[in-house]
Order: sequence, then structure tokens, then C-alpha cells
Amino acid sequence: MEPLADLTASELRPRLAKGDIQASELVEACLARIEEREPQVEAWTFLNPDFARAQAKSADEKRVSGRPIGPLHGLPVGIKDIVDTKGIPTENGTPLDAGRRPGDDAALVAKLREAGAIIMGKTVTTELAYFAPGKTKNPHDSARTPGGSSSGSAAAVAAGMVPLAIGTQTTGSVIRPAAFCGVVGYKPTYGLIPRSGVVTQAPHLDTIGAFGRCVEDVALLAECISGFDPRDRATSAIPRPPLQSQAVSEPPLTPNFAFVRSPVWDQAEEVTKEAFGELAAFLGGNCDEVVLPSPFAEGHAIHRTIMLAELSKNFGHYYQRGKDQLSPQMCAAVEEGRSILAHDYMAALDWIEVLNAGLDEIFDRYDALITPAAPGEAPLGLEATGNPAFCALWTLCGTPAVTLPLLEGENSLPMGVQLIGPRHDDGRLLRTANWLSRHVSEQSDDA
Repeated sequence: MEPLADLTASELRPRLAKGDIQASELVEACLARIEEREPQVEAWTFLNPDFARAQAKSADEKRVSGRPIGPLHGLPVGIKDIVDTKGIPTENGTPLDAGRRPGDDAALVAKLREAGAIIMGKTVTTELAYFAPGKTKNPHDSARTPGGSSSGSAAAVAAGMVPLAIGTQTTGSVIRPAAFCGVVGYKPTYGLIPRSGVVTQAPHLDTIGAFGRCVEDVALLAECISGFDPRDRATSAIPRPPLQSQAVSEPPLTPNFAFVRSPVWDQAEEVTKEAFGELAAFLGGNCDEVVLPSPFAEGHAIHRTIMLAELSKNFGHYYQRGKDQLSPQMCAAVEEGRSILAHDYMAALDWIEVLNAGLDEIFDRYDALITPAAPGEAPLGLEATGNPAFCALWTLCGTPAVTLPLLEGENSLPMGVQLIGPRHDDGRLLRTANWLSRHVSEQSDDA
């Protein structure tokens, strides 16, 4: 039998609900895996085994009592350490917040508890979810970066420490580490998941994301934490989308893909270019190469303008009271953001709708765009988190994105295939991603 720590959340969920597996058994399996792998991976910044065990015991008692259990009953979840957890250290990856213990849960953590999840602990983030790396190493090769800024969350899922984890993305902080670590990463439509109680870096870009071992896993997790929150103006008072059921449904027709090289194609490694050429050929008549309209060439500069202008405002207080304890990268970002003119910032915001109008025309003909998640496999070295260029454009547009661990690089390390869908149609994107994952797997099995 496959070890419990290696099963997907979707495999574990019905067995936990029936009592075939106890939440306590699963937590012990995860703790054993953490004890085994954590010395090399270093994915956690806070982990209290007794706290995890107490939650599992309570979950088991609730199920036996006959009271209703939630859709995430007994499933351990790792929480990125920029997400507030009541009474649990949330230090945001900076010594300036050392010892900080929030008085309330973030909105998404409250939803996780309501759904029956086990809050396993806090995972490592880069400094204030920007570029200065934390301690985490890639589970496939400890000499390589796991990506960032959601480094600990991606690594914890990849190493089998937890089946699910929470991350955030302002540039490429979910998609890139998921690709480097070889797991599924999902960045929903901007505003689908409330950000109340999460560090604010750039409010026009910040998005909550999910990590899992399959598409159904991330769909289930995101569905449980989505919804309206009056404290987050990006959210809307609309019904919660049934992401999990949509993800596993059968497409009415074979999906059509638009292979997009994007304006940063020159930054892709040769092995990546060859792999995506082969993938497009494999999809045959269901995949066309599509050239983005010329305004998209300005997308990365526009994203940078918005991100740094907002970052400099939101992190200015850290800079003022503890510049000497911030990384050179963070200091430079705040200083550059302060130099951006208000006119340029406001003009950059206008481009979000302009670019989405161009995407809408493409999505009238195609179910999803297909493009790399990163230039290649995780690069050597731990002094940086890798290039997020292949993610920035889609974060700017607020479109949903999923990365699938379908390819390998020249060192047999994971490379992600990124799919992008239209805003507010996350279920369709997840269904398409699930279809592609199954299609590639079935063809590989037949080969």
C-alpha cells in the first residue's frame, strides 16, 4: 500500500470521512515524513506536533459523534507565514516581525477551520513575500531553489509533508515554486479568495493560491476558502463556485489550446522551448500557436510599475523603522517604488482592462492558453528564487492560472506546464487542466 503521506487529498478525503483512516493516523504519517525530510528541505518556520495532534484528535471525536464534518475533514494544510493564524507565530519572513502572534485568523484560515482542516503549521516565505530567499531547499535537489515566495508551501507538498498548502502570488509566487518542486499550483482569478489577514504587498495584484498533488486537490482547497469578505474590496458577493466538481467533470468537447510564447520567450531555456514544441505537436489539431497583440509587450513593465508603487507604500513602515534589517532587494524595491510618478501608476492600472479585452478575443476560440511556468527547471543556487517572468503577465491581468508537473528538464527535474483561462471562469480552466493531465498520463502509459 502507498504510504498515507504520499496520497492525494482527493484520495484521503473519502477515507477520512468514512473513518477508514483516522485524522490522527494521517497527522502522525505527516509528522513522520516531516521528521525524515525537514532537516534537508527546511520547509517550516513553525511546527508544533502536539498542536497538530490535538486538532486531529478533536476531528476524530467530531466524526465519531455523528456531527457534520466539513469537506476538508482531517486534511493537514500548510499555511504560508504571511497569513495570520490566531495565537500562532506569523513573522512574515522578516526579523522586524519576530515573535508576532496575531489575535485573529485570516479569513481564509477561518474558512479552513470551518471546513475541518488541520492547521499543520507555518511554512517558510521569502522576506515579506518578495525576492530575498528563506531557508527552504528544493526537495528534489537541495542545491537548488524551491522557488519563491511560497517556497515552504510548495516544498512541503512535494516532500509529502502535507497533502495541501496555501501560498500567495504577486508576480509568480505560486506558479513558479510549484513548477520547480513538481506539484500542482493554482492561482485563481484575482479576488476569488479573500486576503483579509494576509500581508498586503500590492493590492491590485496580490492573490491567494493553492498547492496540491493533483488538479482536484487544488480545486477542493480553493473552493473551501473562496467567497466574499467585506474587508477585501477585490472580492464579490457572488455564489461560491463549485470548483472541485467542475474540475473532475468531462469537457463537452476536446479542449482547444492556444500555445503562447509570450513576450519573454527569449528568456526560456532551449530545453523548455523544445519541450513545448513537442507538447504542441502532441496536442496536434487541438493546439494552435497564437501571437499576443502588440500591447502585451508592455505588460511586464506595467506589472513592475504597479507592484513597486504599491509595495513602497505598504512596506514603507518597515523601511522607516528597520531599513538596516531589510535585504538589499527590499530596500531597492521600496526606493524604486517611491520614485514612480502618480501619473505613471494610474496609467498602468488602466492597462489591466485593456489587456484583458485582448485576451477575451482569444478565449472566444480557445479553452486555455498554454505556456511555460518558468524558463526551465529549478536553477542551481539558493541565493535567489528563480525568474518569475513567465507568470507576471497573468498576475497583472488577474486571470486564473494552473501549473502541471508534466515535463522534465535536462537534469530530470520537474518543469511546469502553465495553463491560463479567462477571468471568473476558473472551473473551466481547472477542468481543462485536469483533462490535459489525464491525457498526457494516458498517452505515456500507452507508449
